[in-house]
Amino acid sequence: MSTTFWQQGVDELEAAGLGRRLNRLESGQGPTIRREGRVVINFASNDYLSLAADERVIDAAVRAARDWGWGAAASRLVSGTFTPHRTLETRLAEFFGAPAALVFGSGYHANLAAVRAGAGKGDVIFSDERNHASLIDGARLSGARVVVFPHRDYDALNELLARHAGPVRRLIVTESLFSVDGGFASLPRLVELKERHDAVLCVDEAHAFGVFGDHGRGLAEMQNVEGRIDMLIGTLSKALGGAGGFICGSQALVDWLVNTARTFIFSTAPPPAVCAAATAALDIVEQEPERRANVLASAARLRTELGDVRGHDLSTTQSQIVPVVIGDPARTVELAEQLLDRGLFVPAFRPPSVPSGSARLRISVTAGHEPGHLDTLLKALDELVIRSV
Repeated sequence: MSTTFWQQGVDELEAAGLGRRLNRLESGQGPTIRREGRVVINFASNDYLSLAADERVIDAAVRAARDWGWGAAASRLVSGTFTPHRTLETRLAEFFGAPAALVFGSGYHANLAAVRAGAGKGDVIFSDERNHASLIDGARLSGARVVVFPHRDYDALNELLARHAGPVRRLIVTESLFSVDGGFASLPRLVELKERHDAVLCVDEAHAFGVFGDHGRGLAEMQNVEGRIDMLIGTLSKALGGAGGFICGSQALVDWLVNTARTFIFSTAPPPAVCAAATAALDIVEQEPERRANVLASAARLRTELGDVRGHDLSTTQSQIVPVVIGDPARTVELAEQLLDRGLFVPAFRPPSVPSGSARLRISVTAGHEPGHLDTLLKALDELVIRSV
């Protein structure tokens, strides 16, 4: 088979400033990392609570690997469920105050499963236009009719729900904290709409879990709507610093997922060590609230310095995700490379990850960032970015 088609496609992406390549990381995750031969300050990571390299989490993984082995060998319906799987699911359900939880090999798998559980052929899915790719793919694969509503436009969603009234299931799907904008969904408004229209609400708390809420339970806790969301999705790969995803909800939902979710049935289960590490990280989330306080304080300072002091438009963000919108993809990549030359790893996000014309530098703040790290970043942004937009 000729490779001309693939090479032509790669060449076209490069010409449009949309080419990507894998970068070599030579250290564990942290506020500073060794990347391709040099130490840089890391503003690219979703390791929000700096737990990916925490010794307690590592020790839990090592102990579990010795006790249970590394691999799970097959899906849990084939080779069985390990004690670390059950322990983690019990802890997650308790943490979120849900009847049950189910763990998946990735957050992507959890999102595909949740959307498919909420709607199928003949049903209607209402999806925020800025939802993550995994939620979009789940909607497409469900067989349901997909109606995309304008980003956080809940008046428009209300009209669409009324327009599609009938005996079909209607599923509302949203992120709580949008991963490239850093802004919040209004979960109280969405809960009100789902109750008014007898719909089902599915919320992905991937980027809010561990960071927001008095106990780190995410935006549902912070916005006081816990217990009113039908399907709550989270990830083990961000605030918990590991890998995997989960869905919390009713026992009936979890039983249905075990029997029908293709990403659960036809995927090898997460290694027991991964689940043990996530359980240890969840313990730290509960025991050390200062970690999320540090994240939020640093993020607030960065937003103030860039927005109020320097006049950059940060109207979309309320969180530890701080986007600096440049617009042109090639210019955004160039700025990311110039920042890297100054010892700052700030990734360039370009279409299709963001809408056309809104390529950006996406800054992620973590608990491990010190004031000096932020000072260095702000100085470089002053010299390189602020003058260019």
